[in-house]
Amino acid sequence: MAAARIAAVFLAETRYHVPTDGVPAGNLVLLSGVDNSIVKTATIVDKRPPGDDDGEDAYIFRPLTHFTESVLKVAVEPINPSELPKMLDGIRKINKSYPLVTTKVEESGEHILLGTGELYMDCVLHDLRRLYADMEIRVSDPVTRFCETVVEMSATKCYAVTPNKKNTLTMVAEPLDDGIAHDIESGAVQIRDPVRKTAQFFVDKYGWDLLAARSIWAFGPEENGPNILQDDTLPSEVDKKLLNTVRESIKQGFSWATREGPLCEEPIRNTKFRIMDVRLDPEAIFRGGGQIIPTARRVCYSSFLMASPRLMEPVYSVSMTGPQDSVTSLYNILARRRGHVLSDGPIAGTPLYRVQGLIPVIDSFGFETDLRINTPGQAMVSLVFDRWSVVPGDPLDREVVIKPLQMASTQATARDFVLKTRRRKGLSEDVSVAKFLEPEFYQSLLESGTLGEP
Repeated sequence: MAAARIAAVFLAETRYHVPTDGVPAGNLVLLSGVDNSIVKTATIVDKRPPGDDDGEDAYIFRPLTHFTESVLKVAVEPINPSELPKMLDGIRKINKSYPLVTTKVEESGEHILLGTGELYMDCVLHDLRRLYADMEIRVSDPVTRFCETVVEMSATKCYAVTPNKKNTLTMVAEPLDDGIAHDIESGAVQIRDPVRKTAQFFVDKYGWDLLAARSIWAFGPEENGPNILQDDTLPSEVDKKLLNTVRESIKQGFSWATREGPLCEEPIRNTKFRIMDVRLDPEAIFRGGGQIIPTARRVCYSSFLMASPRLMEPVYSVSMTGPQDSVTSLYNILARRRGHVLSDGPIAGTPLYRVQGLIPVIDSFGFETDLRINTPGQAMVSLVFDRWSVVPGDPLDREVVIKPLQMASTQATARDFVLKTRRRKGLSEDVSVAKFLEPEFYQSLLESGTLGEP
């Protein structure tokens, strides 16, 4: 909550702002002087003078939610490096005025803008160049956000030892049931609710065991993140009192791991991490956050990589309306872009057809233009984010050969995406399980043949 003085009130009349001294309720107005403490949305209430208590409480609006997600990503940089502060100020203003834009700085130093689609990003970049920063900006080729997930349970229990060699964490990763991620993200179940209520939700809807449902520690990376951390240890084997002293540290490590996964530092999705065993030093000084947090992150990564990791990409839902002869063009264009049609049919009482389909966001650049050219402008198309879908192929398959300037084969798509994303982010060329496993554990897995790595 912040106090601010409204400097002026305006009525928005398209390109003109008409100043006024006040408006009655129910009108749309522009307020100046209050934007410093507002990022996307806020509720503005009157500040009452001291002693004026009419018994009415101030209520806030629920933060606005949207039916789509920002999945299209571009990196921006100023053509003249000395204008970087000016561009950053412009990006800050863009972040305030576009509700769905997300801005961030990646570890490689790139300034990233995330939007919902091509037209949306066109508007954002136009405003950044002309309205907010008034400068020339270089924009990268558009790419998309990815997510990482698993499709099987970890092949073995994975453990990690803290740097001081006094504590050990053991975990396994497994995929979540269909629908759980959506329920968490939509707020149907919340980690802040009482344990009993959250547990009952999982028991009733997904048939979970009551004990397992009550031992959910966290959703990650945020409170509405589509991953679950669950304590699967038994009181007979683990001192629960001791375990609860490091609970927050393990949760932070889990949150850090799910925010940037091991494949290409993209968020993890739809995965449940189960703590199977914990060995802790009785001395509190030896099990501080500095020891536990990075170890929890490492054990999340190793159990994740042992559970058949896969890459997920965003998919647009395509809705096209046009004459009958444009339907064939859509089929052909979608087939070329890894998309497919779900349904098509005539619209009753008109000569038009409606076609519904799906197309991966990364293959949708230029799709609309392509369709307009092929159907002399007769087809109307809209693209809306629909779901996350697993990319075909194993991202860790080293036998796949990626040839330059050629499209990857279907089963090599995931590997292609992972290598190119890692290259773009300036990470090491390949991801190896050995990096996260304890050396002696890795050796024993190699000898037993569990790992097929050379």
